[in-house]
Amino acid sequence: MDTQRLILLFIFGFSVLMLWESWDRENRPKPPPLVQQPAAQPGVSAPEKPVAGAAAPSQAVAPAVAAEARGETIRLTTDVVLAEVDTLGGTLKRLELLRHKDSNDPDKNFVLISPAHHYEAQSGLTGDGGPNHRTVWRAAAGPRTLEGSADTLELRLSAAGKDGVEVEKVYRLHRNSYVIDVELRVRNAAAQPLTTFAYFQLTHDGKPEGNRNAVAETFGAQSFTGFAIYSDEHKFQKVPPSDVDKGKAEYVKQTKDGWLAVVQHYFVSAWLAPTDVAHDNVIEKRQDATYAGRMLVPVNVAPKGEAKLDVRLYAGPQEKRRLEQAAPGLDLVVDYGWLTIIAWPLFWLLEKLHALTGNWGVAIILLTVLIKLVFFPLSAASYKSMAKMKLVTPRLTKIREMYGNDRQKMNQAMMDLYKTEKINPLGGCFPIVVQIPVFIALYWVLLAAIELRHAPFALWIHDLAALDRFFVLPIIMTVTMVIQTRMNPTPPDPVQAKVMQFMPFIFSIFFFFFPAGLVLYWLVNNILSILQQWQIQRLFNRDKPAHAKR
Repeated sequence: MDTQRLILLFIFGFSVLMLWESWDRENRPKPPPLVQQPAAQPGVSAPEKPVAGAAAPSQAVAPAVAAEARGETIRLTTDVVLAEVDTLGGTLKRLELLRHKDSNDPDKNFVLISPAHHYEAQSGLTGDGGPNHRTVWRAAAGPRTLEGSADTLELRLSAAGKDGVEVEKVYRLHRNSYVIDVELRVRNAAAQPLTTFAYFQLTHDGKPEGNRNAVAETFGAQSFTGFAIYSDEHKFQKVPPSDVDKGKAEYVKQTKDGWLAVVQHYFVSAWLAPTDVAHDNVIEKRQDATYAGRMLVPVNVAPKGEAKLDVRLYAGPQEKRRLEQAAPGLDLVVDYGWLTIIAWPLFWLLEKLHALTGNWGVAIILLTVLIKLVFFPLSAASYKSMAKMKLVTPRLTKIREMYGNDRQKMNQAMMDLYKTEKINPLGGCFPIVVQIPVFIALYWVLLAAIELRHAPFALWIHDLAALDRFFVLPIIMTVTMVIQTRMNPTPPDPVQAKVMQFMPFIFSIFFFFFPAGLVLYWLVNNILSILQQWQIQRLFNRDKPAHAKR
């Protein structure tokens, strides 16, 4: 069998296997839920190990409060977000992104932080002295909408804890920014020094947003939902909820920099640690079966003194430039898998082409042309090899008929023919092997880059990151694959010939589940390949050697 076809069969078989495993993983019987032990309160426990130089909190982060406690919801609106802060806890309980639409309803804005996933950004002081995310805070009067030429919108909250502790919490939202500054100003009215922890916590139920894309997960595209931690020493670390369930979560427990985040497809929320301040990281499953990831920062206040702590929260899209500006390493949440080294340059080039054209679909077409030019010499070598194989196919068929019962003589006769005609049977292999990583890397780019989410191309293609709803591109793609197959030499084995005849239809099924942007790339690549192969075949038919005409 021709090596190129063997590679296609291998890819097809591997894809079927992975799709089956993905389907089985989604549909196998789920284990019964664990029976949770009743707890005195649904808060989170204290860290196992204190930060050096400070006493660890001995009580839970958030003690229970009276059932009648109620808070007020305060809505803050900027040009990019609508944030809702509950005065019960001073917690950011909802964050709507005004420039990004919902995945299922384009008439609605995307809601990142919401009660739907028990998704909250909480902060306060640890221990039963508080105040914390179960304390009722008082909101100061002030504007609630960013208007006019103002660049900053503030919400000031205050609450009292025990033993003369008072805390002022300030949320600062900025124009054209998804970074929210959170300031805690701790005052100690007591005659003794105060040693405690401030915590900055993200909660989540660990479930992905919307419907999971089994095909996307099969090919390793970024669809991770869970926690992530970054530090300068240990770099980027994913913490899947499943590892937390098993007690096998591995991450840096103490550091002086970095961030702690909840990551999902296209979006991220991350507490950005203050620089050069030692803090603990804790990720755990709570009694109510939700998860909590938090940073614990030591706070030391002198008698009758005051201390201030500034921490930032990035909550928004995984746009590379915004992530890079927010914090070192935050852009790593855009995860392109093991081919990141290829994917990042591809995305950089795609961005440059988009800046020139203003259309992501046109940028994909231009990128395809550039990639085709880079691989032009390799592709030409492959097509020349196939053209030679096509010329000698009748002679290969005769050899099979002559030595059909003696495989050893048949193989030797074929090798002699290849040697005489100066044909390398593996000549079409290497170019395809080289291009496969580029194809997979571009697939991850198109599926993971939020810049292409809801990005229109032309006519009916309104979202290059979604499926072609009318399947026009996949159908045309199938036609081009059929044309390519007919241009290739026919295998002398009738069974192999029949398999290759149906291979384009079988293999093209996968493209019905690929993003429109990826199908567009492969379609343009196929058209260019057909033109290149036709030209090479035409030259060979014109200049083929006399002994090959027999």
